[in-house]
Amino acid sequence: MTRTSTLESYHERMVRALVHIQGHLDEPLPLEDLAGVACFSPFHFHRVFRGMVGESVKEHVRRLRLERAAERLKLSGQPVTGIAFDAGYETHESFTRAFRAMFGMPPSEYRENHRPVEFQPAPSGVHFTSDGRVADFDGPARREPPLEVRIEPLDALRVAFVRHVGPYDAVGAAWGKLMSWAWPAGVFGPATRMLGICHDDCEITPPEKLRYDAAITVPANVVAQGEIGIQETEPGEYAAVTHRGPYSRLGETYARLCGEWLPSSGAELRSAAPLEFYLNSPQNSPPEKLLTRILLPLG
Repeated sequence: MTRTSTLESYHERMVRALVHIQGHLDEPLPLEDLAGVACFSPFHFHRVFRGMVGESVKEHVRRLRLERAAERLKLSGQPVTGIAFDAGYETHESFTRAFRAMFGMPPSEYRENHRPVEFQPAPSGVHFTSDGRVADFDGPARREPPLEVRIEPLDALRVAFVRHVGPYDAVGAAWGKLMSWAWPAGVFGPATRMLGICHDDCEITPPEKLRYDAAITVPANVVAQGEIGIQETEPGEYAAVTHRGPYSRLGETYARLCGEWLPSSGAELRSAAPLEFYLNSPQNSPPEKLLTRILLPLG
């Protein structure tokens, strides 16, 4: 498939997902179903969606439900409590807070003023329509320079790791355990590579259930010991890009990689965990100078 046809295919598939969302706003809309509608791997669908649409699935659905609520306030006599329930809010108070945050006034005042329905700009240009159409979807405007992405083969790497379950900003304890074992064991040297294996997406999985492996490459004679496990990474081709800056902004680079580069690359992702290779350390580099090589598995 050529790059042009791949871009068209990604665009068409994403439009199918957007149309499906418009037509099923009263339903739960699990990511697995949306990925199936768009023929994307469920493993990476959320990142592709965020990159191409400019907001997460949750943010997109929440905004459309509030936009539908605004239209119903103007064009129907439905009670506010019913409109709030249809928008996914269990209480009038929570709906009022969310509505005010988006439209600058409470629902009752919005209904009573004489202005027509007005929606705030959206990154994708996609807004709620009563007939479910998705017109002029082009995705968010891009102002940054293009990502410098390379397709690289990667052999299976044998790694020792410590599993962390919980928020990604708390993985330091896992690294502490791993390095406290590695140095005395004499397995950390100049050629050792430090990497993270990210099994979950922090915008999908609850923070307390996120799985992350703090890992270092080790030779064949190293065996598992206590909390130290041994595994091999998946071999194959990966799309590789260097993220420059704090770890807290890694999600932005993932979104650009999946939403900008991938659709025009002619490539598809496979269902495997991405890898993060840490090229320097926060112990001796300020956050803005941290370098992380992100590898996304290609199918």
